[in-house]
Amino acid sequence: MTRQPREPRLSDVAERAGVSPTTVSRVLNHRGYLSQTTKDRVAQAITELGYRPNQVARSLLGQRTNMIGVIMPTVSLPFFGEVVATLEHALGRHGYRTLLCNSMGRAEAESEYLAQLLGNRVDGIISGAHNDSIPTYATTRLPVVTIDRELAPHIPNFRADNVAGGRLATELLLERGARRPALFTSRSSARNGRERGYRAVLADAGIPPIVSTVEFHTPEPERTRLIHAALDQHAGEIDAVFATDDLTAGTVLEWVRGTGRRVPEAFKVVGFDGTEAIRRAMPWLTTVRQPIEQICLSAVDALLERIEQGVPQGGGPDDGSAPVPPMEFPVTLVEGATA
Repeated sequence: MTRQPREPRLSDVAERAGVSPTTVSRVLNHRGYLSQTTKDRVAQAITELGYRPNQVARSLLGQRTNMIGVIMPTVSLPFFGEVVATLEHALGRHGYRTLLCNSMGRAEAESEYLAQLLGNRVDGIISGAHNDSIPTYATTRLPVVTIDRELAPHIPNFRADNVAGGRLATELLLERGARRPALFTSRSSARNGRERGYRAVLADAGIPPIVSTVEFHTPEPERTRLIHAALDQHAGEIDAVFATDDLTAGTVLEWVRGTGRRVPEAFKVVGFDGTEAIRRAMPWLTTVRQPIEQICLSAVDALLERIEQGVPQGGGPDDGSAPVPPMEFPVTLVEGATA
C-alpha cells in the first residue's frame, strides 16, 4: 500500500533553510532581529516545501489565529441561517475565518463546543444559542459578544427590541378585530421580550393570555405535529396567533387552511423575524422584521474592537467589570395579507 506523504513540519523547514527550528519560529512570528538573508532562506524553504504554519501552535506563542467561534442553536432555521451568513461575510472582510458550532438547543453540546473553541484558541466568540446556566461564559477571559441572548451583565448583547415587537404584533391583531389572540413561542419565561410585549398588551385590554411553547430546535415532522396539537387544543377559544418566529407562523397558517377558516377574515396570524428567505417564500405574511444585518454588523464591530484592544475580557462584577447594557435595535411591522 502506498504511504501518503506527511505534511511538512517546522523542523523540515529548518533543515532545508540550514537554520535552527527556533530561528524558523522567530521568522514566522516576527520576533527578534534576523538578517534579511536568513528571512529569505526560510521563506524560500517554506515555499518549496509547501509548509503551512499551525495556527493553534502560533496562538500558543501569543499570536492570533484569526478565527472566531460562532455558536448557534441550528442554521436550519431561517433566522439563524441569515445571522450566520451575515456574520461570516462581515468577519471575512476583516480577515477572520468562522468556526460554526450548532448546539441543537442542548446545553451539554454548547458546553462541549465552548471548551473546544477555547482549547483551539479562537480570537473571540459570538454566541446566539439559547441555553442558560453555562458558567464558562461569565468567567472566560476571551472576548465574547452575544446576539439576542443574555449571558452575563458584562458581556455585550445585541438584539432587536423584542418587547416593542411583541407589542406591535399583538396591538395589530386587536386593531384588526381579534378577540382572543394566542402566543406561540419556543420558551416561555420572564426573559422572553416578545412574550412580555404580548402579555402587556393583553393585560391592558383585559384579555387572558394563551401561551403555547414548542422548542425551535424540535425536528420535523414532530415540530409541526406539536404546533397543530396545541392549536387543536385551543381551536374553540382563539381567533388569532402571534408567532415569535416566521416558520411557526407558516405552520399555523397550514393548520388554519385545514380548518376551512379564511385568513384574515376569520383567523389572523402575525410572525416575527422577516428574514429574506421567508419574505421570498411567504411575501403575504404579516410579520415584525428584525434589522438582522445591523445587529450582526454591530456585534462584529464590538467583538473586533475588544480583540484589537488586546485586553482580556473581565470575569464579571467580582473582578470589577462594569455591566454593559444591551444594544437594542428598532423593529419594523411589515403588513401582509394574514392580519
